[in-house]
Amino acid sequence: MMRNKLGEEKEKVGWRDQFSSLKNLGPFFTLIWRTSPSLTIYGLLCRLLKAAIPTAALYVGKLIIDEVIRLSEGGGELTYIWKLVAIELILALADDLLNRGLILTDSLLGDQVAIQSSVEIMDHAAKLDLFHFEQAEFYDKLERARQQTRGRTTLLSQILAQIEAVITIAFLAVGIVAFSPWLILLVVVAVIPGFFQENYFNQRTYSLTRSWTPERRELDYLRYIGASDTTAKEVKIFGLADFIVKRFRELSLKYYEVNKALSLRRAGWGALFAALASLAYYGAYVLIILQTVRGLITVGTLTFLAGSFRRIQSSLRQTLSRFSKIAEGALYLQDFYDFLALQPNIVSGEKGLNFPDPVTIGWEFQNVTFRYPNAEQDAVTDLSFILPAGKKLALVGENGAGKTTLVKLFSRLYEPDSGRILLDGIDLKEYDLTDLRRNVGVIFQDFFRYQLTAGENIAIGRIEQSNNEYLIRASAEKSLAAEVIEELPGGYDQLLGRRFKGGTDLSGGQWQKIALGRAYMRNAQLLILDEPTSALDARAEYEVFQRFSELIRERTAILISHRFSTVRMADIILFIENGKRLEMGSHDELIELKGRYAELFWLQAEGYQ
Repeated sequence: MMRNKLGEEKEKVGWRDQFSSLKNLGPFFTLIWRTSPSLTIYGLLCRLLKAAIPTAALYVGKLIIDEVIRLSEGGGELTYIWKLVAIELILALADDLLNRGLILTDSLLGDQVAIQSSVEIMDHAAKLDLFHFEQAEFYDKLERARQQTRGRTTLLSQILAQIEAVITIAFLAVGIVAFSPWLILLVVVAVIPGFFQENYFNQRTYSLTRSWTPERRELDYLRYIGASDTTAKEVKIFGLADFIVKRFRELSLKYYEVNKALSLRRAGWGALFAALASLAYYGAYVLIILQTVRGLITVGTLTFLAGSFRRIQSSLRQTLSRFSKIAEGALYLQDFYDFLALQPNIVSGEKGLNFPDPVTIGWEFQNVTFRYPNAEQDAVTDLSFILPAGKKLALVGENGAGKTTLVKLFSRLYEPDSGRILLDGIDLKEYDLTDLRRNVGVIFQDFFRYQLTAGENIAIGRIEQSNNEYLIRASAEKSLAAEVIEELPGGYDQLLGRRFKGGTDLSGGQWQKIALGRAYMRNAQLLILDEPTSALDARAEYEVFQRFSELIRERTAILISHRFSTVRMADIILFIENGKRLEMGSHDELIELKGRYAELFWLQAEGYQ
């Protein structure tokens, strides 16, 4: 079944749907024009010229036949006939050159449209809300949009054209053999060089595709991290969309240039062999004309043989060329534009206020309630608390209590269903979204392990400073990642992960130190650590948080940890249970309260005795 709109199913596609889909042609042509106006104009002009050539060629053929008849009857001029033949030869060469020019243009333009489409998908996905990526229907739509290619819309027509061409060739061959069997041999001789040329460049194209497999896999990887539910949080928080899109575009264009060079060679050699084939045709044509002049064959036979020879030669050449394109799928424009039609709900406020610098009052949750889409119960219910500027807040609670949900609400990855979140007394919705996220640094428990270099993995925290080696190294020192990186063979240039050749994987604890380096790169006014040290032992986690607390002395921070030895370092501890505020205060105050926090603290303390 198809889904026309998110969550809305359609059992089948009828005639109305098919006619309705024609509206996508306008936006698609706009996309083509936007991608390359010069190639678009060139293609249109070539098609206009090519469309006029058949009529001109038929008219010249008519003049040739008339002149031949007059000559055979004792009138006319042979010189005039050769002039007409020369004109028809020129038209034929022009037709072939235009055809090959169109093939080249369509190929280059198709590559650029494919790149532009992928860029638009990733760019648009970066603008959508996080909740989109948590719906199966949306992810199916995203996958279908990713699979778009320029050639699939013509798949059916190509198959039908191929069947038609084979049948046409068979009938033409029978007709030619009946009148002049030796012309079939000439057809084969004329086509074989072009066939070998096409086969040679098909092999070169295959070799190019095979040799670029690692780079193509990297492109697939960039598509993945640019538009994925796994990376959506960090892409939004760290503002990585432009970085990923730029890297994708550069590598795509590099492959495009290599492929363009091969395509130009293919077009050049193809034009040469096509010219040789045309010369062979006109050699046969001259012989047929001489036979007609001598009365050996009729004028009707001349017309039939000449037309059949030319048609079968052209059909064979097109058939060989078309085989390489039949495997391409159809372009489902509806899926592509359905995806681009999705719009985010979380956007900058009308006032677009700048994030306060510095924050003077702090954050306040006022009766905030939030429920995930399609969930049966609230993740956060009627929650109210204050986080003063410059203070460190620890969120405590069992798994599923709503701690990570609060982090997403702080950074506006989600909006409250009811209630308000204030920053310095102003609703969070009134601030510019990009500026807000620039000033909020989050390291999630499920942080992403980018298959990039160690330096780039840290620079992700502030990607616009990716060339700032001093800042990257300083951040690594602060997060204790430097000691990990120093042991790597390539240091900060060492590729991490096993996805690409030469990469080195790290332990969970080592990866977490790398990820923590991103927080120090951020230079944000609110830093949030959502259990990013869960793979570290208790002592290592304590040292990391102690160091973190010292280095961000004047900033506001939120810590989430299951270890109470770490939690007690916070100025304020908020204990959450089932999305509700249960207890709040300093460590000493909560211990004195002898409530749920104190109970869990002493239970954990006993485990270390």
